[in-house]
Amino acid sequence: MGAKAKGDALIDPVAVGDSPIDAAALSDAERRRAPRVLVDLEVDYASEDNYLFAYITDISATGIFIRTTTPEAPGTHLNLRFAPHGQGRGGEGEIEVEGEVIWVNPYRPGAPDNLHPGMGIRFVGIDDEVRSDLLELIRRFAYLS
Repeated sequence: MGAKAKGDALIDPVAVGDSPIDAAALSDAERRRAPRVLVDLEVDYASEDNYLFAYITDISATGIFIRTTTPEAPGTHLNLRFAPHGQGRGGEGEIEVEGEVIWVNPYRPGAPDNLHPGMGIRFVGIDDEVRSDLLELIRRFAYLS
């Protein structure tokens, strides 16, 4: 399957994870090949002790960045739930996926470089249906931008 053009964005299905390779198995170089798309999506996430609400600011086929002043520690596994705007929670179009916190940009009040506090999340254990839903969401946002 070759690359597909949508608007001005070029989406290569292999580069965005439309293959049997799990995102967790990708090298850093391969992960960076996955296009990041800027978004503003609400996300609910839960770990063992916490249930929180925040915003996703970018998404790729391998993970997301969640903007928050209270990021979880690297290595924390989270249950994530989000839906495109206009799609209701708990309904069609909602995506539920497990993620692992890979890196954190801590909140540092008053620091000049404290522009984007939050955490980078890598998706883990993605099945084909969730991967397809993620790719469709990414394509939709890539087309809109």
